[in-house]
Amino acid sequence: MNPSPSSAVRTVGLRKVFGSTTALAGVDLEVPAGSVYGVIGPNGAGKTTLLRLLLDLLRPTSGQIRVLGVDPRLGGPGLRRRIGYLPGELNVEPRVTGRELLRFYARISGPVDPATVAALAERLDVDLSRPVRNLSKGNKQKLGLLQAFMHRPPLLILDEPTSGLDPLVQQEFLALLNEARDAGQTVLLSSHVLSEIEQAADRVAILRSGRVVAAATTEAVRASASRRVRVATPPGSADALRNRLAAVPGFDVGQLTGGPAVEEGPTTLHGRFDGDIPALVGALAGQPISDLVIEEPDLEDAVLRFYADPAGEPGASGKGAEAEDAPREGPR
Repeated sequence: MNPSPSSAVRTVGLRKVFGSTTALAGVDLEVPAGSVYGVIGPNGAGKTTLLRLLLDLLRPTSGQIRVLGVDPRLGGPGLRRRIGYLPGELNVEPRVTGRELLRFYARISGPVDPATVAALAERLDVDLSRPVRNLSKGNKQKLGLLQAFMHRPPLLILDEPTSGLDPLVQQEFLALLNEARDAGQTVLLSSHVLSEIEQAADRVAILRSGRVVAAATTEAVRASASRRVRVATPPGSADALRNRLAAVPGFDVGQLTGGPAVEEGPTTLHGRFDGDIPALVGALAGQPISDLVIEEPDLEDAVLRFYADPAGEPGASGKGAEAEDAPREGPR
């Protein structure tokens, strides 16, 4: 495999089998250098296994891996010093202070500017003088983030990085990701927090049952979701409006609140729409409408469709993008 110089991480046909369990079933993944790339999926999808393979903490059953242009099995300490890693389950020595723990990590990762450590500790609001055993889960997570970022590595691999963090620190973490991208660093993170991925990631891969069922820009995945539409119409107009909406390609009238027999107030139609907005507007032109709400596609809606469909494809009502960044089906 000849990795592209613009790729920080690339896998081809990556498989990992544990006994009778297939954790990864042929994953093809390419993470552009200088990007923030999110890997999401339900529990058991293979996210943590994938990240551990990239770090040579596990060895693949088959397939190829390149991390910063190097096979992790051959990269040794030199490659690992160029990576900042936060595991999903952080286990650290409890009998030392946070500062002593970071000094230990600095001896492994290479030179670290003390001013950088102090600045990160202030931003993440963590007291480095306290023994690790006295820290809460959230403060231990802050230490884990600090050790991953402090040597400014070209690649950050973060497994569920905001676990246990309060909302204010989560916002600071998102700022750190933006700064890392601006500095040319690459970030690969897994998360169950879809809003976090939506705010932070340039691209996203959706894992399900050890396969990549979609890999695209975050915007393209979001755009593949249906919009929610709510239309309110005056008394007595619901049937006519419902018939017009049902004839619009891509509109699914899912619920009728009230009904044509309700004369005292407006009737509200709820539905999902994955067609062209001009067609919807044309169908509504000239109709008696008292209120109209069209919500933007939501990343969570898009991702849940991929989770729910056994084939890993959008449902029948889903809108598949046709550009090169559109979600695509992973290897079977």
